[in-house]
Amino acid sequence: MKKLTVFCIALVLAIACARVPLSDRRQFTPLPVAQMVTLGKTTYSQVLQESQVASTSQQAQRVKAVGERIAAVVEEYLRNNNDADRIEGYEWEFSVIESNQLNAWALPGGKVAFYTGILPICKTDDGIATVMAHEIAHSIAHHGNERMSQQLAVQLGGAALQVALRNKPQQTMQLAMTAFGIGSQVGLLLPFSRKHEREADELGLYFMTMAGYDPSAAPDFWQRMMEANSNRQAPPELLSTHPSPYSRVRYLRKLIPEARAFAEDRGYLARY
Repeated sequence: MKKLTVFCIALVLAIACARVPLSDRRQFTPLPVAQMVTLGKTTYSQVLQESQVASTSQQAQRVKAVGERIAAVVEEYLRNNNDADRIEGYEWEFSVIESNQLNAWALPGGKVAFYTGILPICKTDDGIATVMAHEIAHSIAHHGNERMSQQLAVQLGGAALQVALRNKPQQTMQLAMTAFGIGSQVGLLLPFSRKHEREADELGLYFMTMAGYDPSAAPDFWQRMMEANSNRQAPPELLSTHPSPYSRVRYLRKLIPEARAFAEDRGYLARY
């Protein structure tokens, strides 16, 4: 019986462990993809209902066009590399919310939102692609699954997602908001968030390059973000959920040649 228990635990761990595309990092994502997609859809609908959505503006159309182009390339890449199960049930949606916040976020299931406040910093379609590819990377890499698993373990005693949604729907939704990056907090789980941000920077740079956008726009975008925040009292990187703009600019500039070579070797750049 003991051997059977050990075998079952090992089997569950093997099934729940996966590797993130491109970065090849091992991750533990025990929550079912279908449940995460449903939670992402529910959270997305709730946020949009409580927000002023710019659905017909020229800005919204630009954001949607960039999102669809990057998502199509990413889906193709995953299919060609036998990784399409990562996006099973995904239905991509790209929204623009009227707000001065310099922010954007993505949810499981392919739901992405930009705040209008970040668009002047994006400036061009390449700048929009920088942010869009970063957010799509969060969704593809299942960072929400990792974070939600941690939140459930810490705050709800490891309750199953389905049980938590049924018994504590409001509390579970608040956990989802935090896990999916809609808001921030300083506390126990910050190191994981910084790791996810760095990984999304890497994957996002590859994704935008594969879709034919200029990867040099990524460090330029973060340089502008740094200037936009120069009058704000930002926390030191150790206490921040995001890497500092200085770190991002250096890291992304270092990765540009690799991203271009990767996209060119696989024929993506020849399309654009």
